[in-house]
Amino acid sequence: MIIAIDGPSGSGKSTLGRMLARALKLLYIDTGSMYRAVALAVIEAGVDPNDVEAVTELANRIEIDLEGDPDSLSVLLNGRDITDQIRTESVTEMSSVVSTIPGVRRAMVERQRAISKRGAVLNGRDIGTVVFPDADVKFFLTAAPEERAERRYKEDQVAGTSTTFAETLADMVERDRRDSTRADSPLKVADDAIVIDSTGKNIDEVLAEMMSHVHRNY
Repeated sequence: MIIAIDGPSGSGKSTLGRMLARALKLLYIDTGSMYRAVALAVIEAGVDPNDVEAVTELANRIEIDLEGDPDSLSVLLNGRDITDQIRTESVTEMSSVVSTIPGVRRAMVERQRAISKRGAVLNGRDIGTVVFPDADVKFFLTAAPEERAERRYKEDQVAGTSTTFAETLADMVERDRRDSTRADSPLKVADDAIVIDSTGKNIDEVLAEMMSHVHRNY
């Protein structure tokens, strides 16, 4: 079974993807972590992010692996655990840039399909439209921008980031715009996706709603 979860930043994709994968005993793949791994590789190699060919070549050359269960997923870059490193502000900013490069997206899509051969829950921004257009179940999670920003702001505070709520909201609005308007694999709702707005709902309510849809299909 392939379950696709798409949606904007802060919509709960990662948390709910892990919970769904655990409940269904499926592999969990956070595709955003793969783009973050590329971003870290670009930073460490000193590659100019505006050099599309160089970034694409690097994305095709590096090895990215995901290991562990949904609750303790480790991201490996060329065999090195980079799980914590890819959550820094600099990597987040670089990821937003490199993920718009068509060659990088093609390289990651190919790997995502290969990793998911035995079934998986994948979250991202183009899973149901590009990576797995024939996914068994497709979800599109969303929520009001202010609520999504509040979730991300709280996560950043726990991580020790000094970003203000206003900056988090502004960054999220800009990222939504960039993700939705990019030429290659833009963020959009698949025609057959189940749209769930989590505004005002707790995580367990949304999970129950998603599970009911999965059981209805299988």
